[in-house]
Formats: sequence, C-alpha cells, structure tokens
Amino acid sequence: MRLKPQQTGYVASKIGIDLANAPFIAMPKGKEAVVAACKKIIDENLAKEHALDEKVKKILDENYDEIEFQHADERQLFFMIKKKMAPEYGVIMNYDDRYNDLAHLILDELYENYLAEYTINENQVKNVIFKAFKAFADAYDEIDNIVYTKIKGMEKEVVPGSNEYELLYEKFYQEELSRRGML
Repeated sequence: MRLKPQQTGYVASKIGIDLANAPFIAMPKGKEAVVAACKKIIDENLAKEHALDEKVKKILDENYDEIEFQHADERQLFFMIKKKMAPEYGVIMNYDDRYNDLAHLILDELYENYLAEYTINENQVKNVIFKAFKAFADAYDEIDNIVYTKIKGMEKEVVPGSNEYELLYEKFYQEELSRRGML
C-alpha cells in the first residue's frame, strides 16, 4: 500500500468525512467513532504488509552473497518475493483490490458495531469508502509534490530527512489536506 503509517489517520478521516457527507448514512456514535474504527482496520492491514516486508528483507539478507554473485536487481527480487508470499500474509498486492477488501472490512466493522446506519444497498456505502481510498491515493502524489516544492522554495535550506524537514513536511501536508477537505 502506498500509505505510510502516519497517513492512516488521514485516510480514516477522509472516509469519516465522506460517510458523514453521504445523505443516506447516519452515524449514531458520531464521526470520531467511525474514524477510529477505520484507522484500526487500516493500521492492522498495514501491519500485515510491514511483517511481509520484513520477512522479504530477511530472505534477501540471508541470500545476499548469491544475489551479489548473480548481479540480480534487489528491488525486482524484493517485489517478486513479496508478490509470491503476499497470500500467506493476507496482503493483497493490487491496490484497487486491496482498497475494495478494506472497504468491505470497514463496512462490516461499522455495521457490526452500530457505527453506521443506512437504508440503501450496502454496496453503495462500500463504494463511498472505496472512493475515499482512491481519492486519497490519487491526491497523494500531487500533494507530495506541492509540499516538496513549498519546502524547496523556502529561503532557509532544509535538509531532507532531518527533523525540521519532517516537521515542515507534516505541517504542509496537513494544510494541503485541509484545503482539499480531506481532514
């Protein structure tokens, strides 16, 4: 998933906002409860992918000498191994399929815990959740470029990777999300 761990809250907020704005959905326990439930499910999914990534890294490390000897492309090997092991870890590699699966999991959680009520077909509600994922994913690269340009254009040079850079990045990122109504 293109999500970073610190972004799960943003996606969960986007889902909560979109569900709150849908005229056919009521949230008896409030938007915050919906956002918290969404974040929990997204975090769990991201944790599965992180565990898979760590396992793949371990495999690559264990075979480092052979990889070097064969002059193999480590990035390509990483992806191939990850793709092969993904089902074992419950990770869906195709983003659209993954967002769809997460939308189902979130919908089930909202329904089972009385966090969302609706009188329409549940597919319509699932589509609201799926579209929130897509909207965030589609906007991510654009927002990232805007934030990068803002930081690069500052009078004071900020070193990428430094604490100051990360703080500025987060601040500008949140501003851009708010400007787009995604927070």
